[in-house]
This record gives sequence, C-alpha cells and structure tokens, in this order.
Amino acid sequence: MSNDRAECGNLAKLLQQLGGQLDQYLRFEHADAMQDAKRWRSALEGSLPEQGVGIEQVIEQLGRDLIPNGSQIPYPGCTSFITTGATSVGALVTLAGAVAAPQRIGLTAFSFLEELSLQWLAEMFELPPQMKGVYSSGGSVANLVALGAARQWAFERIGLDPARDGMRLPCRIYATSASHNTIRRAAAVLGMGRSAVVNIPSDAMGRMLPAALRRQLDADSNNGCVPVAIVANAGATSTGAIDPLRRIGEIAGECGIWFHVDGAYGLPGILDERVRSLYDGLALADSVIVDPHKWMGAPVGIGATFVRDRGILNRAFTQGASDYLEGSVTDENIQHSMDSLGVPYSDFGVELSAPSRGAVVWALIREIGKEGMRERVCRHNAMARLVAERAHAHPNLEVVMEPTLSICCFRYVTDDWEDLNELNRRIHRKLVHRGRSIPSTASVNGVLAIRPCFVGARTSWEHVDELIEEVLHAGQDLAASRQGAPYETQQALS
Repeated sequence: MSNDRAECGNLAKLLQQLGGQLDQYLRFEHADAMQDAKRWRSALEGSLPEQGVGIEQVIEQLGRDLIPNGSQIPYPGCTSFITTGATSVGALVTLAGAVAAPQRIGLTAFSFLEELSLQWLAEMFELPPQMKGVYSSGGSVANLVALGAARQWAFERIGLDPARDGMRLPCRIYATSASHNTIRRAAAVLGMGRSAVVNIPSDAMGRMLPAALRRQLDADSNNGCVPVAIVANAGATSTGAIDPLRRIGEIAGECGIWFHVDGAYGLPGILDERVRSLYDGLALADSVIVDPHKWMGAPVGIGATFVRDRGILNRAFTQGASDYLEGSVTDENIQHSMDSLGVPYSDFGVELSAPSRGAVVWALIREIGKEGMRERVCRHNAMARLVAERAHAHPNLEVVMEPTLSICCFRYVTDDWEDLNELNRRIHRKLVHRGRSIPSTASVNGVLAIRPCFVGARTSWEHVDELIEEVLHAGQDLAASRQGAPYETQQALS
C-alpha cells in the first residue's frame, strides 16, 4: 500500500500528536530559533529525497525541528506587528477547511459561511447594510481590490472602461503619508503609478487635514487627471490615528470622488464606546477594508473588502468565461453541491483559487461573539492608555504620540545621552534579543519611538508591566555605560 493510501484513517492519531506539539509550543518555553539554528538547519537541509519517509516521520520532525523553532510573533509579549498568533479556533477551522473544502466554490456549508461571515463582519463593524464583501489574502490585496473598484468607477463616469481598454488618462489618489504603503503599491499594480498618490498634509497626530485636501482637489480640478479615490485611515499602522472620516467623506461626496477607508487594523475599534465617535462618517465610504487576521485573531491570510455594489468589482476583475468550465455547472434543477459554483467571488478580486476563509471568520465570531470581541478591543485599547499613563508618570519616559487605539508610541529619555533616537534604537534591540517584550519602533514626526501594538488574544496586563520595566532597565543600563564604565562593559551593555 502506498504512503498516500496508508494516511487515510490515521488522521485522528496524527492530529493528536501534532496537537501535543503545538500545545508545547504555546507554553512559550522554547528558545528563539536562532539559538539553535545550526542544529535545525542541519536536520532540515539535504538533497531532494528519492524515497519518502512517510507521514509519521514527517510529523515527528515537525515537533522536533520546525515547531520549536518557529516565529516569535505568536508570543504574548510580542507587540511588534499588527498580525499576531492565531487563536486556537482559527487554526483548527483553517485545518478543517484545508481538508474538507479546499476551494471556496460549490454549494457547500463552507461556501455558505463565506457570505454569512462577511455579513456578520459588516454588521459588527456598523457598515451600511448595502455593503457586500469579498475575502482576499490580507490588507495588501484588500486595498488593491478596493482601489481597482474605485478606478473602474471613476473611468466609467467619463465613459471609459479601464478593465477592458486600459487607462488613457493620468490618475490621482489622495492620501496622507501615514497611509499604508500598500496604497502606493496598489496604484502601481493597477497601472496608475506610485506617483499618482498625492500626499495630503496631516496634523501633529498624523490625521488628514480636510482643508488641505480641499485645496489640493481644487488645484487639481483642471489638470486633466482623473481623481480616482480619497483614502482615509481608520487606525494608521504606525500610531493608530483615525482620520476625520465624516468631513473627508463629505468632501469626497461634494467632489464626486470615491471614498475609501483603510480599516485593516483599526476598524474593530468601533466596538469601543470610548472611541466610537471617531468613526462617525464611516457610512459615507464607498469601500472599506478590514483584516480578520489582525485584531480578530485569524490565521494570517484573511482580509476583507466591502463595497456598496459588488457589480463594480465584477466589471473591474472578472476573468470572463473559461473553456474548461463550459457545461460544468447549471442554474437549473440544482440537486448537488457541484451543480453551481456559488457566489462568483473569483470575479470580484484577483484570486481564482482561494481557501474557505469565511468559515474561519464565522468560527472566530461564533466562539466569543460581538461582546467577546468588544471586550478584547477595549482591553487592548486600555493597555495602550496604561503605557501612556506609566510613561507620563516616570521621569525617564516620554509619550511621543498619545494612543488612539491599541498603539502607544513612547520613548526613554535621559540627559546622559545626546542622540535619543539612537538610544531608543539600542533599547529596542536589547528588548528583542532578550525575547520577553518585543515591540517595534516607529518614526513619529522625526522621533524614534518604541511602539507596542496590543492585538494578541493571549496578551495580558502582565505583559504591559513587563514591557515598561524592560524599557526602563535597558535604558538605565545603556545610560550607565556613558558614565565612566570601562569600554568592555560599554560593549556588553550596547
């Protein structure tokens, strides 16, 4: 019997073994992967195998060489990235989909949840009821899909079809420097060019200035360029800042320009009553994106784009009829899950093959509900505010940017170090190398800040306290090295 067939019926045993290995990983007692890199690289490398070893040996090696040497990102003290470790239910339903529904096609229960979960997301985050969505691999593609729809809409208004005929006129997209780089990449991929993105000035908090936007639009009104979209942030990646959505949306409506809201990270913040008013004007948006693989704890690879009319997505992204599918499905007398492909999501974006992401989002919401999600968002936002409070209260800490959501930008300050940006850069490296508290850094108005972003479902209040203590200890150690410590000690401290 081949190894392929021997695997059948053995899945439960293998899953139990794998589950034990993952449970061990989630105790976070293992060292960083680079501490034993020579050993695991030696164990994993080799020439192309002529003969397979079988699934049992592969699973065994997973537990010995791969899983213990995985990423630090799922660690509760890692607050570097807005993507985080998946919750258990997200990981399990992803596995279930990989086995039972490897494609989002057909009239299956998984495909049914694709649409239902999108509806739940729209309801939970208070999007207009007419907005419909499509999943993609994350914010990069979600923004690309939204701006592709905006480009289609803008050119159709002047009697052109850019998806069919290409673009014959230069374009403009209006955003701030705080907008995610995927906005510029989307402009490049869609043929508009990165230079099509016009930076609108922002205030000290990094929020777009509506008056500056209006002046730029007036200046561009007769330059022969097609205004494709205005992009606002609902939670900027570096600081969590939220642009004045209502005023920007009103200007977009007055000028007849597509209004896109990038809420990849920050859209769930609307659940927190303390900041809910900042989302006023969200209903004016023509498109909105959110990444369930951020605050919601889904495995990486799930973003969602919502638009008012999915027909515009079909016109922008349809691949057209395929010969190899001719006659494969029917709209009449449906009796089998393969009689229909279901909702044509592959014509609403850039992916043909795609996993069943909706079941994962459905499970995440089903597990904890809207109230559980609200509790998580409020807890994480409160963690950022606690960091700010602790920083305000300590003479060697300084808040660089007051938190809006779950990000707090702060830094260590002392008179014993001239270049505070360099000092905080060194503090950050010491934290990363110790491996307990792992924030990122961000440049905010020219100041290098330590930037924790609290989104991990497993991150607790103790990790906030530990972060502050580690920053203070590292800063004090480095400052001491400038006060007459021997050269060798300085090198060890830095």
